[in-house]
Amino acid sequence: MLGCMRGPGTRLLIEHSNTVVRASFSQLAARKIAHNQSTVTLARATKRRKTTDTTTTTMAPNLPLKLNNPDLFKDKSYVGGDWVEAKSGKRFDVYDPGNGKVWATAPDNVAEDTDAAVKAAHEAFQTFRKVNPRTRAQCLLKWDALIRENRDDLANIVTYETGKPLFEAQGELDYALGFTWWFAGEAERVQGTVQTPAAPNRRVFTVKQPIGVAVALVPWNFPIAMILRKAGAALAAGCTMIVKPSPETPFSVLALAHLAEKAGFAKGVFSVLTTSLDNTPGLSEALCRHPLVKKVTFTGSTRVGKLVAKICSDGLKKCTLELGGNCPFLVFDDADLDQAATQLMALKWRHAGQACITANRVYVQKGVYDKFAEILAQKTKELVVGHGGDSKTTMGPVTTERSLDKALAQVEDAKKHGGKLVLGGNKLQGSKGYDGYFFEPTIITGANDQMLIAREETFAPVMALFPFDTEEEAVRMANDTSMGLASYYFTKNIDRTWRLLENLEAGMIGMNTGNASAAESPFGGIKESGYGKESGKDVAVAEYMITKTGTLTLADHY
Repeated sequence: MLGCMRGPGTRLLIEHSNTVVRASFSQLAARKIAHNQSTVTLARATKRRKTTDTTTTTMAPNLPLKLNNPDLFKDKSYVGGDWVEAKSGKRFDVYDPGNGKVWATAPDNVAEDTDAAVKAAHEAFQTFRKVNPRTRAQCLLKWDALIRENRDDLANIVTYETGKPLFEAQGELDYALGFTWWFAGEAERVQGTVQTPAAPNRRVFTVKQPIGVAVALVPWNFPIAMILRKAGAALAAGCTMIVKPSPETPFSVLALAHLAEKAGFAKGVFSVLTTSLDNTPGLSEALCRHPLVKKVTFTGSTRVGKLVAKICSDGLKKCTLELGGNCPFLVFDDADLDQAATQLMALKWRHAGQACITANRVYVQKGVYDKFAEILAQKTKELVVGHGGDSKTTMGPVTTERSLDKALAQVEDAKKHGGKLVLGGNKLQGSKGYDGYFFEPTIITGANDQMLIAREETFAPVMALFPFDTEEEAVRMANDTSMGLASYYFTKNIDRTWRLLENLEAGMIGMNTGNASAAESPFGGIKESGYGKESGKDVAVAEYMITKTGTLTLADHY
């Protein structure tokens, strides 16, 4: 099947709003989200994940979640339109962050498993590249409709993979669906050019064509959103794509593959290769080095992003990198403090602080420092920490156990350098009612640039407040990082608003808002936060295309 057509009974839901953040955190639907730490992590996990041998398919017999559509849960890789095991027959365990227990297993593919997937994608590309843009758009719209239809089931899977509360997982789906809808339109907006040059009887024109097989190396913090943002652009352009999901979140991606198949995408157009943390480096490198792969898109840490870029440079492959954040959040004396605090609550505590665009360094002008800290403390005390599947939970666990040690190390370092612990500061793991990877929501005041938290991404529910005197000082401190993904500020001064927009060194600027991402706007950073853009008009699809120039000389008698 080359594509898909909408039947008369297909209902396409258009609703995907930019949700206004409400005052009560318990009512927040996390709609505007981003991307996180490394998927291609070359360092080994502090806790080795178990790998088992099996020669048969083993659907998890006792899933801890109930699905309205049981067919949505897939525990095999999806390669060339087939559901397959790794050649070795080995599988790896997937843990529920809310209780630290294994709840399912997935195929543990290695480098030797990549060739078949890439060749299948390359073969499919020979046909898919010729499918007209409208048919590709219709496939994307059908995929979009199926994802909407299965929204709650997908959110349930995401909750058990990542630990985030169910309402946040549902918010991720709502946000992510903006990409499938948007890129369906972008498929038909690709344009070439025609020029009349200075040379007589000469005409010059350009055409856009899909680049080829694309590989997506994606993170665990927003597995649905990251896939749809990358795959939406790639499929709209006419590329085929192989996804290597994080070891923590294979099943949500496999569910998307199942729905892509139902939407009518041909075999090999969209494939998924799962793997364990131990085998992630080898499999990822094999995909990046494969001669038939022409494009790699990676979301993760700056350290690993540099390795991906280096590997891709050996084959001169086109590469998009969405890397670390360490984002500043500036609050000035004239800011609406309730607005700033409400936005910061959503931005910082969403998914327990595990997003690259989260506020990592909060700078507050001294005139409102104490008052703002008090507002934050009161709001934070209202958080309910628990398993994401519990309807009362407003903040879940961190996704990986190793994140707990990093969070604790940053807290202890902050105390050592003069920071005052206002709230939290401890692991909850192992205490009564907290078997999973839980950390108390933590607020530290009196932060300074000598602390680790000033220089490193936290990726945990730890918030540090830094005081400042002047705008110039705030800008200097905000820019004092190698990264430049996003910056946020709150002020009522229009002149200052414009100055900060120009002077802050980041690819995305939130002005009196904590939301800096939407399908319609380019997403990406500067400095060591990477290069290339995802989402937005023209630029995202262009990352998956090549430009050909044609030159025609007319007959002399013209």
